[in-house]
Amino acid sequence: MKNISNVFWITLALVLACVIFGVAAPATFEEMTANVQAFITSAFGWYYLIIVSVIVLFCVFMIFSPVGRVTLGKPGEKPEYSTLSWFAMLFSAGMGIGLVFWGAAEPLSHFASDPPLAEPGTDEALKDSMRYTFFHWGVHAWAIYAVVALSLAYYQFRKGEPGLVSATLTPVLGEKARGPLGTAIDVMAVFATVVGVATTLGFGAAQINGGLSYLFGIRIDFMTQLIIIAIVTVLFIISAMSGLGKGIRILSNTNMVLAVALFVLVIIVGPTLFILNLFTDTLGTYVQNIVRMSFRIAPLDEDSRTWINGWTIFYWAWWISWSPFVGIFIARVSRGRSIREFLIGTLLAPAIVSFLWFAVFGGTAMDMQMAGVVDLTQNATEEVLFAVFNELPWSTILSIIAILLVSIFFITSADSATFVLGMQTTHGSLTPPNKVKLTWGIAQSLIAVILLYSGGLQALQNALIIAALPFSVIMILMMISLYRSLSAERREMLKALRPRGKK
Repeated sequence: MKNISNVFWITLALVLACVIFGVAAPATFEEMTANVQAFITSAFGWYYLIIVSVIVLFCVFMIFSPVGRVTLGKPGEKPEYSTLSWFAMLFSAGMGIGLVFWGAAEPLSHFASDPPLAEPGTDEALKDSMRYTFFHWGVHAWAIYAVVALSLAYYQFRKGEPGLVSATLTPVLGEKARGPLGTAIDVMAVFATVVGVATTLGFGAAQINGGLSYLFGIRIDFMTQLIIIAIVTVLFIISAMSGLGKGIRILSNTNMVLAVALFVLVIIVGPTLFILNLFTDTLGTYVQNIVRMSFRIAPLDEDSRTWINGWTIFYWAWWISWSPFVGIFIARVSRGRSIREFLIGTLLAPAIVSFLWFAVFGGTAMDMQMAGVVDLTQNATEEVLFAVFNELPWSTILSIIAILLVSIFFITSADSATFVLGMQTTHGSLTPPNKVKLTWGIAQSLIAVILLYSGGLQALQNALIIAALPFSVIMILMMISLYRSLSAERREMLKALRPRGKK
C-alpha cells in the first residue's frame, strides 16, 4: 500500500484508541464525552449560531457575485453527471437516511413531547414543530455542506490541487498546509468521517431492526443488528468496488424512485389536504422567522436554552462534523458545474424536498396523534415511522418500501464514505485503490458492531460533536481562502478583458 499517506495510519490508530476505550470502559467513555459535549453546546452555543449564519450569508453572496459564473473545472468543462443523477447522489450521501429515521419522529417530538415554545399538543406547538424541523434540515444544514464541497471542488478541479481539506487552505496557511499542520487537518476530517459513518451504521441497523420487528415480529437485539450490518457491509463493499459511475449512481437513482413512491403513496392514503395546508403555512412562517430562529439563544429562559442546546446547537455541530465526508463526496460528483449552479442546486433543491418529506410524514404522524387514533409517543424513535404506517391502508407495502429505502440509503452512505476515506488517505486520489476502500469499509462496520455490543455508540456520537468545534475554525479558514482565490481570479479575468493600452 505504497500510495497510502500518514493520515491513514494516524487516523486508524486514533479511531482504534477510541473504540478500545469505548469497549473497555463504556460508562466512563460516555460520561466523559457527554460532559465535554454538554460544555461545548452550553458555552459555545452563541458561536455555533453566528458561524452557521455567516456560512449561509457567504453562500448567498457567492450566488449573486460575478464569480458565480466560474466553473468548478477547467474553462468550458461540462458536468460529469446528469442533473438528476447529481441531485440523487448528493442527496443520498447528504441526509437521506436521516430523513427516513426522523421524518415522522422529529415533528412528533416537537409537537407532543418536547416542544420548542408552546405547550405540548396545542395548535401552536404543531406549527412550531414543523417550522423548527424545516429550520434544522433546511438551508442552514446544506449551506454547511456546500461551503466545504465548493472549496474542495474549486481547488481540486479548477486549480489542480489534491482533493484534501488541507489543500484548500494554502492561500491562508501557505506551505504549512503541506506540513504537519495540514496532516493534522486531514486527520480531523478523516476521523469525523469514520466516526460519523460508524454511528450511522449503528443507528441504521437499529431502524431496520425496528421495522422488521414491527412487520414480522423479529426480535430487537444485538445478533439481529449484527446480521443486518454484515449483509449491508457486503453490499456496500461490492458497490464501492464497482466505482462511482456504476454503484453509487445506480443505487442513488433507485433510492430516488423508492422515495418518490413512498412519498406519493403516503400523500394519497394520508390526510392529503392537511399535509398540503401544513406545508404551505409552514414554508411561509419558516421564511418569515428564519432570521429570528437563526440567532435565538434564549439567555434568560433556562428551559428554552436547554431545548436549543439539545436540538438546534446539536444539529449545527452534527452537520459541521459531517461536512468533511459529505462535502468531499459532493465535490467529487459536482465537477463541471458553475459556482452559481452548484450553490443554488445544493442549497435549495434538497431543502425543498426535505420540507415536503417532513410535511408528509410528520404531518401524518401529528394528525394521528391529534385525532387520538394512536399514541405514537410510546414508540421508540426508530419505530415511529412504522407505527404511523400501521394505521394507514397498505401498511405492509409502505413498511417494506421504507425498509428498502433505509437499507439502500444505508448502503449509499457507507459506499460514499469508503470512497471519501480512500481518497483522503491516498493523497487525494480520485480513484483510490480497492484495497484501501475495502480496509475502510470493513473498519467502519467493525467499529459499529463493537460499539453496538458495548453500548458505546452514544459516546462515539458525542466524540463526533466535540470534533465539530475545531473543524468549524477550519471552515472559517476555507471561506477566507476561497474568497481570496476567487477575488484574485476575478481580477485576472478583468485584466484579460481590458483593451490593450488601457490601465
